[in-house]
Amino acid sequence: KKKLGSHLRPSYFNYNTDGYEGDTAEDRKSQDGSETMPFIDESPTMSPHLCARGQDGEAVSPTRPEGLLPGGGIEKGLEMKKLVLSGFLASEGIYINQLEALLLPMKPLKATATTSKPVLTMEQIDTIFFMIQDIFEIHKEFYDALSPNIQQWDEKVTVGHLFQKLASQLGVYKAFVDNYKVAVETAEKCSQANSQFQKISEVRYFMTYDDSINNSLMFVFAALLYKPIDRVTRSTLVLHDLLKHTPKDHPDFTLLQDALRISQNFLSSINEEIDPRRTAVTTPKGEVRQLVKDGFLVEVSEGSRKLRHVFLFTDLLLCAKMKKTAVGRHQQYECKWYIPLADLSFQTLDDSDSLPHVQTLPEHEIEEMKIKISSIKSEIQKEKKAQKAQSRNVDRLRKKMNEQESCLLLHSPTIPFRIHNKHGKSYLFLLSSDYERSEWRESIQKLQKKDLQACVLSSVELQVLTGSCFKLRTVHNIPVTSNKDDDESPGLYGFLHVIVHKATGFKESANLYCTLEVDSFGYFVSKAKTRVFRDTTEPRWNEEFEIELEGSQCLRILCYEKCYDKSKLNKDDNEIVDKIMGKGQVQLDPQTVQSKNWHMDVIEMNGIKVEFSMKFTSRDLSLKRTPSKKQSGVFGVKISVVTKRERSKVPYIVRQCIEEVEKRGIDEVGIYRISGVATDIQALKAAFDANTKDILVMLSDMDINAIAGTLKLYFRELPEPLLTDRLYPAFMEGIALSDPAAKENCMMHLLRSLPDPNLITFLTLLEHLKRVAEKEPVNKMSLHNLATVFGPTLLRPSESEISKAHITLASDIWSHDVMAQVQVLLYYLQHPPISFAELKKNTLYFSTDV
Repeated sequence: KKKLGSHLRPSYFNYNTDGYEGDTAEDRKSQDGSETMPFIDESPTMSPHLCARGQDGEAVSPTRPEGLLPGGGIEKGLEMKKLVLSGFLASEGIYINQLEALLLPMKPLKATATTSKPVLTMEQIDTIFFMIQDIFEIHKEFYDALSPNIQQWDEKVTVGHLFQKLASQLGVYKAFVDNYKVAVETAEKCSQANSQFQKISEVRYFMTYDDSINNSLMFVFAALLYKPIDRVTRSTLVLHDLLKHTPKDHPDFTLLQDALRISQNFLSSINEEIDPRRTAVTTPKGEVRQLVKDGFLVEVSEGSRKLRHVFLFTDLLLCAKMKKTAVGRHQQYECKWYIPLADLSFQTLDDSDSLPHVQTLPEHEIEEMKIKISSIKSEIQKEKKAQKAQSRNVDRLRKKMNEQESCLLLHSPTIPFRIHNKHGKSYLFLLSSDYERSEWRESIQKLQKKDLQACVLSSVELQVLTGSCFKLRTVHNIPVTSNKDDDESPGLYGFLHVIVHKATGFKESANLYCTLEVDSFGYFVSKAKTRVFRDTTEPRWNEEFEIELEGSQCLRILCYEKCYDKSKLNKDDNEIVDKIMGKGQVQLDPQTVQSKNWHMDVIEMNGIKVEFSMKFTSRDLSLKRTPSKKQSGVFGVKISVVTKRERSKVPYIVRQCIEEVEKRGIDEVGIYRISGVATDIQALKAAFDANTKDILVMLSDMDINAIAGTLKLYFRELPEPLLTDRLYPAFMEGIALSDPAAKENCMMHLLRSLPDPNLITFLTLLEHLKRVAEKEPVNKMSLHNLATVFGPTLLRPSESEISKAHITLASDIWSHDVMAQVQVLLYYLQHPPISFAELKKNTLYFSTDV
């Protein structure tokens, strides 16, 4: 018979009044004598021979739909959409049968629960089978509604409403997920305590490929119980594929988009740690070793940086590298080392040693990599748009970009993460963000709370475990652009305005602050930090930050408790070790943040809620130079007008900001790079514009990053750049000269050509930035860092000049123009002291023509 579910029918027991009569262990043996546990692949790309169900319950095969023969004339998108739906319908049929298999023993178990010899109590039954009936009914209804649509397929058929309805019922899955761990633990305990239930915790299926061939598959009950969790992930992937092959003007498009959004939000909210089948291996002793976390990290080995794939299992940490294999051969990992979690510890503060010498690239080489990556990205886009685009050229460029991005990821991380083996060996990783370091440390510490025993692996066991890593891994590629699909978002370029409002949920008063991180070129960097709110359970910062985005897709917020105990100094990074109270992240959805209005959101972290608002401004708009319409004030007013009005050589705002930074900000880590609070900067801007008498008092009380931000804002809002529109083309040509003598003559001659107020102000700023860079060991701001911050601000032409020159604005910050601007300022910063008097003295010997 091929009725509903009969082709995939469990045969694990026969019912009688005395209990269950199960199949024997011998029945479960394969031909070679070993026990087997394969699983059904119900993905949309599964074999077309697997049986699905027709409307009448008869088994049907998801063969190629009519009219979809290779090379057919039907619209490609609709053809692919039907193929995706057909495959999904087949897998949906299998999934419903799996749910039926789970439900099949429930009724007899409930029947025996009221007898004198119950197999399980009613409470245990309700826990193990919680919500499975509801999930079965939801999917049966969905299947019955979708099936006729595919059988009567044409371009007018709509299925989006069905997927939207299915997604709207994910609340049932949330309840199932929340109960899942308890359900599995209860099933395991009952199986160990009750031989009758143990017999039904192993399930045999018979799947009919055709009338003459049977294939048996074995399942552990817990693995079958995992299917509903697995299904949500697979359904989300199918929604991606459907959207890819649905025209934007089709009625299904917005409905499928909505269903995908709901599904993605659901997946990001559930605990992703529960994956017992796909992320577990069995040890020779029969114990389950589960993969908890894996990812790519940079290890420092013998003073060199090495990219490693690190695997955290329930009882050990394994560090591996990918073996070089011949073309066509399967990729494999090679184990570099492993530490049993029972023997692993983190560096204590008392016996902290200084970091070993680590191979580092100069800052300018890091920036040059970014230039190359951006340049290759542009070439790839041009190649794709070309009428005679050749995939061979695109592949070549992708390979070239992958090399540059991989090198950048290898040399960018600087935050140390050291772990120790109790036998004395220590290992050092470098990470790009405190968020990432915290995640690894917390995952390890959580596992160490369990009663762990040190495991020693034989060479064979280690080889087997390392071999399994390739299939178990959850992170398949390093996070570079070249590994992304073409339809993935390129990220945002410009400025993200973020207001951190407040945080709630703290149980005890503490000194609290937040930091903000965004991803850039495949890794995360810290961009802003709120002030410390002292001795409170409900800090209200209400601070606004302007964060520069470079292809960013994610914003992270970390909440810290400030530690003022100087005895707790971590020698690894020379900073007080502040305690992370909570952390969370939000995806930067272009459609949401690119609205002109503020978008308010909440991140929940360890019982703590952080409220924030954000909006996005494109780089082109944010860097516009717009002359001030008002006659008074200093912002947006020509520098010559301001100095003449003030009867000064350098504007008052420049002198005061420089003086304050040198007084109390020159040792500040990331000075001029870390964003100041936007509201503080606006307050200072208003005070300088109004020439307020108490400006000096304001400066002395204001956060130093806000003062640094005010100085940058002043130069950014000048109606024309400090180095002038007129000389901009000459500066670009001069910095490109190869001959050092010719470059020296040209660059000095250009300085002499500047108006006096511009030149004196520039030389004043130049000497200030050199003094800041002298403190680089403390403030981490090199000459190149400072040139990167100030170069575009001092040189970028006004909008009128850009229009005249027909310059196309690049969305990528690391465009050639921007990096040339950085190089101009870096040239002068690296130059021996330049005197205004000497420059003017030499003017007599040169032509005034540029």
